[in-house]
Amino acid sequence: MSALWSVGAGLLLLLLWVRHRGLEAVLVHHRWVFVCFFLLPLSILFDIYYQLRAWAVWRLHSAPRQHAQRVRHIQEQVREWKKEGSKRYMCTGRPGWLTVSLRVGKYKKTHKNIMINLMDVLEVDSERQVVRVEPLVSMGQLTAYLNPMGWTIPVVPELDDLTVGGLIMGTGIESSSHIYGLFQHTCVAYELVLADGSLVRCSPTENSDLFYAVPWSCGTLGFLVAAEIKMIPAKKYVKIHYEPVRGLQKICEKFTEESKKKENSFVEGLMYSLDEAVIMTGVLTDEAEQSKINKIGNYYKPWFFKHVEKYLKADRTGVEYIPSRHYYHRHTRSIFWELQDIIPFGNNPVFRYLFGWMVPPKISLLKLTQGEAIRKLYEQHHVVQDMLVPMKSLEKSIQTFHVDLNVYPIWLCPFILPNNPGMVHPKGNEAELYVDIGAYGEPKSKQFEARASMRQMEKFVRSVHGFQMLYADCYMTREEFWDMFDGSLYHKLREQMNCKDAFPEVYDKICKAARH
Repeated sequence: MSALWSVGAGLLLLLLWVRHRGLEAVLVHHRWVFVCFFLLPLSILFDIYYQLRAWAVWRLHSAPRQHAQRVRHIQEQVREWKKEGSKRYMCTGRPGWLTVSLRVGKYKKTHKNIMINLMDVLEVDSERQVVRVEPLVSMGQLTAYLNPMGWTIPVVPELDDLTVGGLIMGTGIESSSHIYGLFQHTCVAYELVLADGSLVRCSPTENSDLFYAVPWSCGTLGFLVAAEIKMIPAKKYVKIHYEPVRGLQKICEKFTEESKKKENSFVEGLMYSLDEAVIMTGVLTDEAEQSKINKIGNYYKPWFFKHVEKYLKADRTGVEYIPSRHYYHRHTRSIFWELQDIIPFGNNPVFRYLFGWMVPPKISLLKLTQGEAIRKLYEQHHVVQDMLVPMKSLEKSIQTFHVDLNVYPIWLCPFILPNNPGMVHPKGNEAELYVDIGAYGEPKSKQFEARASMRQMEKFVRSVHGFQMLYADCYMTREEFWDMFDGSLYHKLREQMNCKDAFPEVYDKICKAARH
């Protein structure tokens, strides 16, 4: 009872302090207080609810039976919209704060919201090596479902809460992408409800134009209701090799060399300054040296990017065996390195051992509670951007990131970009090796100004025939946007399928110039 009294007294003092300082001041200048005392416990409750729900669905085998009924309900909503005169654009009814994107979707308030409650794994086909899932299935949910069966998917994008639908309609990448391409390139079929309420399946051999136009379309061609994704056999561990490299030219040469090796199951680079990096390569294996096993995903372990930095500071190479699922979600606990700006002491051993099991807070809850003051602060003094550029332009790209942003660490992730139809493809007629350069944090560049600096970055990326991930803030004009992306197939299908009255154009949905 005395413990309860102590907790109660502590909470009362905390509330009095918040009242004295003002809620907005606390949220802006002491955000860790709100995150630690409110969002972390709330995030745990969210996780428990979704895990119990997934377990119940699995035990009752209800997902396949209910899927058809839920899809019919979506079709009925679309047909009802048509009966009402198609006066407004349609969009999914999922609240904007639930998405991982930091962008605030104001269109949800003005568009016709179509409720899509599709969040289950539908079928695992071991013969075809394909898993069929609904669009709101998350990466954490999917790997937890498949790994005990001895399967995984070829590209498992970071962060547990990323959903299949978001990764298809937007994009997704992982350190295996130098072999398999982007997340969309591991998908073999999509099922969509179109603007007329019809249900259509598309694949490379069936309605192929639609199949290639869906990725990067951000839900502006139809509502995704299911996807089929390739599976590969899972192994117990990833044998990972850490190699510190110094000098920008040597970093780029080493990273390019390793990215071209198909024997590497995984390739990743973390840059800690303009001329310091750790290049990591990994291979899947079922055997491990017991003394070198590192269960990096355990709550009390150091954040992964801090663990990697030790090899740079010690100037030594190293080899570890990381359990596969721990490796797939190695950046989840620290949200790459974003959590250090929210909970500055989050990697402290005392905090990790006492409260690390509650980390990370849900990105969706961070968005929901950020308020206008924090949103503007982040917009002007924080960047979260992924730019996809040809590997041959890597050195020049990193120099541009350094001058315009000066944000470290920088994430480097290679991927092969096939010459498929659609919005994103290489300039030539053959597949080309690209690299995702991820910048997340507070820019240290003295001349940084959000709009001007990002427009400069976007101009550079267009000049090297690169692409900007569309989850992030985009400042391009319509002409610049369609200079970066190939809209020929996309616009052709929007005309053919009568999408213009049903869904906004992708530019109008995601670009700041169109939304302000």
